[in-house]
Amino acid sequence: MTSAPVVATTASATGRPPSRADVVVVGAGPGGAAVAARLAAMGRDVVLLEKDHFPRDKVCGDGLTPRVVQELLDLGLEDEAHGRVDGWATQQGLRIHGGHTVMELPWPELEDWPSWGATATRRVFDQRIADLAVERGASLHQGITVTGPVWRDQARTRVAGVTWRDAEGATGAVHAPVVVAADGAGSRTAKAMGITRRTDRPMAVAVRTYYRSSRSNDPWISSFLDLRDDVGDLLSGYGWIFPLDDGTLNVGLGLLDTSKDFRGVNYREMLTRWASGLADEWETTEDTRTDRIGSGPIPMGFNRTPLHQRGVLLVGDAGGMVNPFNGEGISYAMEAAALAAEVTDHALTTRRTADLDAYDAELRRRWGGYYTLGKAFTELMGHPAVLHVCITYGMPIRPLMEFVLKTMAHLTDRRPADTKDVIINTLQRLAPAA
Repeated sequence: MTSAPVVATTASATGRPPSRADVVVVGAGPGGAAVAARLAAMGRDVVLLEKDHFPRDKVCGDGLTPRVVQELLDLGLEDEAHGRVDGWATQQGLRIHGGHTVMELPWPELEDWPSWGATATRRVFDQRIADLAVERGASLHQGITVTGPVWRDQARTRVAGVTWRDAEGATGAVHAPVVVAADGAGSRTAKAMGITRRTDRPMAVAVRTYYRSSRSNDPWISSFLDLRDDVGDLLSGYGWIFPLDDGTLNVGLGLLDTSKDFRGVNYREMLTRWASGLADEWETTEDTRTDRIGSGPIPMGFNRTPLHQRGVLLVGDAGGMVNPFNGEGISYAMEAAALAAEVTDHALTTRRTADLDAYDAELRRRWGGYYTLGKAFTELMGHPAVLHVCITYGMPIRPLMEFVLKTMAHLTDRRPADTKDVIINTLQRLAPAA
């Protein structure tokens, strides 16, 4: 078994983190690094703390929807967005498999979003965004574990920075008037503040690995909607195969917590069995597997709220921002990062902590109704009979599947001319932002 490709190490500030900054960002994934890049470009003094060292992995499908492509374009990463550099590839749409139906659905042509998607491993993707933050002036410190908040007062009414520990056991603190917690689903920062996950929000588990394949240049990402357990019962989730620029396929499964087998299934065995069943077409055998099988949680629909608490903004998985319809979280982390930077820059100017509340209010306005619809969707998909009807009778109808693609990928125009967009926009506007 060969190891994943190694890329150059991200530049990092020498020595220990400074004691003061305008903003300290915890976690240098796409959300945290994007916040740091944007704030640094605004002239703010930003310290970005990452517990691991680049290049580092994260369990993910490595698929970048048109929403992510738009964020790359907004950040000025044109070559990456267009797949013109090593490690990046573009795709024209989604190939769905379900029952006896296989259908290719191009990404929709819209005014507000690009008409293509992309793929890049998280080793490549995350490092590029972190590099950009450094290029724009952020101070990145790797191998730094954030251990908790610095409180401004004994009553713990306001956070004024974070404490940290490095691999050698040295400790310290970075004081800053604003903290951005982008430290993942298990967010130590949120836990240290007593912010718990909401149990009324959907969760999922993703498991994935990589296979060497001659089909790695496929122009479509593939989704398989009729996952079954070892006795043939339908499961609430889906499988995927995403082609990558390095000659491999990212192959994985996502299972919702509404599935009856959510807690009892052996995900690694399930993925190995499922992939071997596709080997004749996709070359997904144990002999072609190039990496370990990894798994991780997928927190959905704002599972930590409010998203601003006592001077701390929650970004990405730390705030449970994954789309409940399709399990995609990168675009929401990066879009939230753009808003977090804008709101933070304003609050630093006005010196009013209350101005940070605009972050939570605006994200709930943008996505709250849509996430409510997504929660209802996950509950429906927990019923095998509903899944069977959708796959058997819905999938062969192309106009319906085009509507489903737009809904699940969250791709509509704000001022739509298309009837599908009007319906989707109306539904998410009318749904309560719980």
